[in-house]
Amino acid sequence: MKIDPAVQAHVLRAFAPLNNQAAAHSFPAPASLSRALQSANPSQSAGPVSAGKTVSIAKLYTTAAVDMWMRAVHSFLISASLTDVSPMWASITGYYSSHYTVRSIAHLLGFFQLFTWKKIVRLELLSGSFVCSFDSKTQHDREHRFYWKIVKSNAIFAADPFFTQNLGAESDVAHRERANYADHLPQFPMFRPLDAVAVRNRIDRISEIEFSVPPIPRVSHYPDVESVQIIAYHRLVRFRDLVDTIIGTDNRFWKVHRNPAWARAFMDFQLTEEATLRSEYTL
Repeated sequence: MKIDPAVQAHVLRAFAPLNNQAAAHSFPAPASLSRALQSANPSQSAGPVSAGKTVSIAKLYTTAAVDMWMRAVHSFLISASLTDVSPMWASITGYYSSHYTVRSIAHLLGFFQLFTWKKIVRLELLSGSFVCSFDSKTQHDREHRFYWKIVKSNAIFAADPFFTQNLGAESDVAHRERANYADHLPQFPMFRPLDAVAVRNRIDRISEIEFSVPPIPRVSHYPDVESVQIIAYHRLVRFRDLVDTIIGTDNRFWKVHRNPAWARAFMDFQLTEEATLRSEYTL
């Protein structure tokens, strides 16, 4: 799949400042991006805002994207460890792994929901400078639909069957909602936590399953833990591959965080994919 030159230029420019600092302890304080966006547009006006802080804001979008992706990786590890312990929580944490990956891609593309102001803030690279646009949220811009819609509408992911609009009964979010909100789901196996070897073996198995059509989780098959985990794993690997393809692996920040130390014993971010999926959707 070809990467849009505009997306490539945006990501390269946003990652560049992170190559000029040490990667250790490089994440900003909690809520730094939200506060920076509020400071850049204190009047809460709609439309574009070009401010001197947009370079640092672009960097914050990038660190937020990587942080969100690492949440996806961590959630996937939790899901794998709960596979035989709790189908309910394995399903929920597996879904959140997918959702965090989708959010990470949306942030990478320049989209962020400013929750307290009910604004959608878009960061764009225009004529060599980053510009933020603030637009009001609508009733259709719920987080678990908005970020998925943004990613699916991008040319990089529009034809990728691993990414969906997250709408309707046969969707990831519907499967999560069944686990969270439906009554009478008494599926409680004996509590036997998986050990480290079992978690690694589970992830290796998920990474090696081949299929011709991505198994989007279905409510009718709840708790479809295996499908939840397969899709989550493929999605988080795609974020990693996308960043690797655009900026390589030499950026100081990304070089460290693309392979989190706490995940190395369990996953190597490798995939076994059916040939047609590899040829059609490989970045």
